[in-house]
Amino acid sequence: MCGITGITDKKIGKLEQTVQEMTRCIAHRGPDDEGFYVDKDVALGMRRLAIIDVAGGHQPITSKDGRYLIFFNGEIYNYKELKGDLLVAGEHFETQSDTEVVLRMFEKGGAESFKHLRGMFALAIYDTLERRVTLVRDPFGIKPLYYYKSGERVEAFSSEIKSFLKIPGFLKIVNDKAVYNYLSYQYNPLEETFFKGVFKLPPGHFMNIDIKSGGAEIER
Repeated sequence: MCGITGITDKKIGKLEQTVQEMTRCIAHRGPDDEGFYVDKDVALGMRRLAIIDVAGGHQPITSKDGRYLIFFNGEIYNYKELKGDLLVAGEHFETQSDTEVVLRMFEKGGAESFKHLRGMFALAIYDTLERRVTLVRDPFGIKPLYYYKSGERVEAFSSEIKSFLKIPGFLKIVNDKAVYNYLSYQYNPLEETFFKGVFKLPPGHFMNIDIKSGGAEIER
């Protein structure tokens, strides 16, 4: 199943400790392994259920020049076909995982590469040069992905809302609008959730988070 987490606002403080607590809060999603990346501005984490390339698929997987790194939850059904095209184009791979295929495609094609992915997935790619986190969710929304905003800044993201409860100062305020929809329709059609300030990344969309400004843009 796997799960990913991240902090995109250094004002949260204690980045390493907080992202570890957020990630271990969803340990049930990935009992086999965990991985982290932390610098002065951003902290990312993941729990892994090892299925493809059990021995070699530890995350994060990093680009050869060190610019990009990826944390991935899910499975890409056509990754062998995509990998074959990349091999013909001269790419080389360090692992047998579908995660590395996604990263190599992103290096070559940017966000345009996402439309070629067939599968169920939620992923985070960090561009250490531009200081930008890109979040992506599969077209059917099979894999969950939530983000937390305080004001206009995106502060954190996770595969499960419970991770946000580990963020110091996180306010547990009920979103009455989402509750009303749930009681009326037996589901919540909004991007908002039962917590104020917590949103779902829509299926088939990606979000670019600028770590410097805290601003974010969502595209289909």
